[in-house]
Amino acid sequence: MSTATALARPGQVLADLLPASRVRDAALVVGGAALTGLAAQLSLPVPGSPVPVTGQTFAALLVGTALGAGRGVLSLALYALVGLAGVPWFAGGASGAVPSLGYVLGMLLAAAAVGALARRGADRSVWRTAGAMLLGEAIIYAVGVPYLALATGMSAGAAIAAGLTPFLIGDALKAALAMGVLPTAWKLVGKR
Repeated sequence: MSTATALARPGQVLADLLPASRVRDAALVVGGAALTGLAAQLSLPVPGSPVPVTGQTFAALLVGTALGAGRGVLSLALYALVGLAGVPWFAGGASGAVPSLGYVLGMLLAAAAVGALARRGADRSVWRTAGAMLLGEAIIYAVGVPYLALATGMSAGAAIAAGLTPFLIGDALKAALAMGVLPTAWKLVGKR
């Protein structure tokens, strides 16, 4: 059995390669929430939209993929609850029930989906990673855009124009970045 095979068994995600303990799991959950909160501060306003371009979705999808569905969901739930409680770590330092909260809630579901796919090896090749990331992005938009429409009183068309269309190129770039990062991480682990 090769070192890579011994280290990376089917059904594992990257976090499973660390020595197992409750302390590890708690640290990973808190670390994933903190990473998402920090990435949300990388924020660029989009003219005509209450939703900025951020690193938040990329971080949330990486957290779900690297930690797996269970820890990924817990991490994003912690991120959401702490932000709702008033910690200013949503996009651009916001907190509470902001118009972009639907995207945060979508990240919870996306973390579950990409984490489950990662357990099936979706993060170990470039094209499978691309598929997982695009599915995760679609889930985020499926929750975020309708929430944006409800929270702001926008029509469905206006919410799509303000909360989806301006972000498609950036999300394609984020998926491309993940296509390089995740399979490379597995290759590096296999070389230990």
